[in-house]
Amino acid sequence: MAIEKDPVCGMECTSSKITSVYKGKTYYFCSESCKISFELDPEKYVAKISGTEEKNK
Repeated sequence: MAIEKDPVCGMECTSSKITSVYKGKTYYFCSESCKISFELDPEKYVAKISGTEEKNK
């Protein structure tokens, strides 16, 4: 099974049942609280994991 990284806290998740779909991509979470944080501001976390977040903010 694939290992996915929680976009909020960075924890590695395997077979996580806690997911959210954003712009056609499924994201995996270690907990409901991380999922809720992501859903409140998904662009923040997508930018973080794609490396497009501004440096020295």
